[in-house]
Amino acid sequence: MIETMRWKEGCLELVDQTRLPSKLVYKSCRKVDEIAEAIESLRVRGAPAIGIAGAFGVVLGAHEIHETRQEAFLSALEKSFERLAATRPTAVNLFWALDRMRRVAGESRKESVEAIRSRLLEEALRIQQEDKEICRKMGLNGAELLEDGMTVLTHCHAGGLATADFGTALGVIYAAQQQGKRIRVFADETRPLLQGARLTAWELMQNGVETILISDNMAAWVMSRGKIDCVIVGADRVARNGDVANKIGTYGVAIAAKAHGIPFYVAAPVSTIDRSLPHGEEIPIEERSPEEITSLAGTRIAPESVRVYNPAFDVTPHAYVTAIISEKGVARAPYAEAFDRWAAGESPA
Repeated sequence: MIETMRWKEGCLELVDQTRLPSKLVYKSCRKVDEIAEAIESLRVRGAPAIGIAGAFGVVLGAHEIHETRQEAFLSALEKSFERLAATRPTAVNLFWALDRMRRVAGESRKESVEAIRSRLLEEALRIQQEDKEICRKMGLNGAELLEDGMTVLTHCHAGGLATADFGTALGVIYAAQQQGKRIRVFADETRPLLQGARLTAWELMQNGVETILISDNMAAWVMSRGKIDCVIVGADRVARNGDVANKIGTYGVAIAAKAHGIPFYVAAPVSTIDRSLPHGEEIPIEERSPEEITSLAGTRIAPESVRVYNPAFDVTPHAYVTAIISEKGVARAPYAEAFDRWAAGESPA
């Protein structure tokens, strides 16, 4: 697996995903604003990876503060939390990680400033390590759904680059592969930023998975030809009822899968499940720059005066979701009941 990010002597080094697939380059971040920019510009992307980066962003922000009085230090640190929280609204893992970091800071408020910094770094490293373990468990749970010789369709990118190192949707495929199952993958290119073409295809090939790249508008036709056995995607936020926010275009893939009787699976850690939102209509959907649609690889492909609507995500209603795979197991509808059992530490069944 590619090491998505690493902490080295007061610096977070992360794979600059905007440079892939042509170059594998690590960007060094030493300030909270550099982490925030990396998240906003998609140098780091994928809900779990954004959460991990956000946690380390708090650590860097803490080292930028020169206050030695605890209350003044914690007050100044709040600006780092606010800067990171403003980067991307849809992926709930970011806010989950920031909440953990804020809780640690509060619980350490009677210790020295240096001790608070140490506690924050310990928590960020813990979040990173936990994600590695969570993704491996999730992969094993999902691999039970795959049989030898199956062909999987995936949309966007939910691999090692989107997590600490193993992936969510692609982690299921890697786990099945490690069990000796032969799995083939059709990867949607995923417009407008081509995460499927640039990242998913590259990562799958790096890990020896047979990969076929298709444009987004080919998915339904490929299904109709009997070439797809199941769909597996990741998620940026899952509502209490099982509605799933994921990269724009996922909803259309789910509709096509339903029409062709193909299972549609979502792989996401429990931290991606937002039980505070009863349904997907309440999930905030990020809108991004018009240039992501009007230009391609730096070349203008649309008229200068055209109006653009560019939501980064869509919401797939739970009725189109066959099952949700997490580190706790595989849940099927009714999802709210399964999520409650997971939260209580019980099995989903």
